[in-house]
Amino acid sequence: MAYANYRYKGHNYLGEVHGDYLIPLAGLTDIGPETSADLLASAARLTESRVPLSEVTLRAASPRACKILCVGLNYKDHADDTSTATFPVLFPKYTSTLIGPADDIILPPKSTQVDFEGELAVIIGKTGRRIAEHNAMEHILGYCVSNDVTMRDFQNKSHQWLQGKIWDNTTPLGPHIVAPAETDISKAGISTTLNGEVVQKSDLTHLIFSIPTLIATISEFTTLEPGDVILTGTPAGVGYRRDPQLFLKDGDSVTVTVEGVGSITNTVRAEAT
Repeated sequence: MAYANYRYKGHNYLGEVHGDYLIPLAGLTDIGPETSADLLASAARLTESRVPLSEVTLRAASPRACKILCVGLNYKDHADDTSTATFPVLFPKYTSTLIGPADDIILPPKSTQVDFEGELAVIIGKTGRRIAEHNAMEHILGYCVSNDVTMRDFQNKSHQWLQGKIWDNTTPLGPHIVAPAETDISKAGISTTLNGEVVQKSDLTHLIFSIPTLIATISEFTTLEPGDVILTGTPAGVGYRRDPQLFLKDGDSVTVTVEGVGSITNTVRAEAT
């Protein structure tokens, strides 16, 4: 089972993915704080109103997320000698950063070091606080793909990362939310391709902090709610660590793929001035 937020003929819908079609769920317009996994499962399927995926515009996988929690340095090959850390590096994003899985990534005129970070995203489907690791999977609605686009020159202005991570209209999330029962991500490959060249390639076995560990850790200090998003980190190969460095520019095409979950492809566009 997989879900998608989409726009069709000027209206927003939440649908269940069936092959090349979407079947809208009665009374629901998108994933949000009130759309728990139980509510989605019980919603009536409007099969008579199904629409081809080719005719809709996919929206961000959780466009009204109350919390977007991101994890830094969570792949062994990317963290280098920090891989012995005992607590994950965490930082927030805001919903204003989120865009659809095929929307343009907007390059702001004040940053010259815009970087790519392909990631697996986890969407929460059940409210919880102080969730035990062995119960963490019960709180997952599903998985999707993201690109944690980062303005490195702004990120490095201080020891905090916030100012490099929360630029508007820069973080694609999608294409669908794939239920855990539908895919085994334990060894899933993850890759980022820039203009046809693979620039990141790894798999989920290299995560330092597992998804259950992240859910348990985060829920110690904040309540996780339906629609909340956890970006689980990016593998090695990001642009600013390359020699020479490689940053996104106007006209680039960047694709992030997670096996068993999906792919997102976005064109990079300079912000209109």
